[in-house]
Amino acid sequence: MSAVPFTAFNFAVEIVPEGGSSPLVSAAFAECDGLEMGMEVKTIREGGNNDRQIRLAGPATFGQLTLKRGMTEASFELWQWMSDSVADPSLRAEAELVLFAADGNTERARVVLQRCLPVKLKVPALHAKDGAVAVEELQLAYERFTVKRGR
Repeated sequence: MSAVPFTAFNFAVEIVPEGGSSPLVSAAFAECDGLEMGMEVKTIREGGNNDRQIRLAGPATFGQLTLKRGMTEASFELWQWMSDSVADPSLRAEAELVLFAADGNTERARVVLQRCLPVKLKVPALHAKDGAVAVEELQLAYERFTVKRGR
């Protein structure tokens, strides 16, 4: 069986606030970046042993997810969530990034982001001379993520 690479253009993002049962977002995102996990490495040097060093695994580190989408009249859910989170910093959400096959329907993988917190919501620069679409940007901090195979 040959492995088929994932495509970067068929994805969906579902954000469900704690205590909620349905996704917060009703529009698709055009861009998603910042899904990353790393590990801090601790180096120990042993006295008298100058030709090697010991490497120990340290704590895991996670990135910040940046999502972008076109602003519409029906896209104020994120602004309400951000306002709610500013008023109550203990509010969290779970987000799932769903990766689809090229057909746009077959789910190939799902990335589950745990205990998400909106840390930045940005309105685009507005220019009367441009005819560009206004794109809002959301940045999410997350505490952990796991990857699941498609359903």
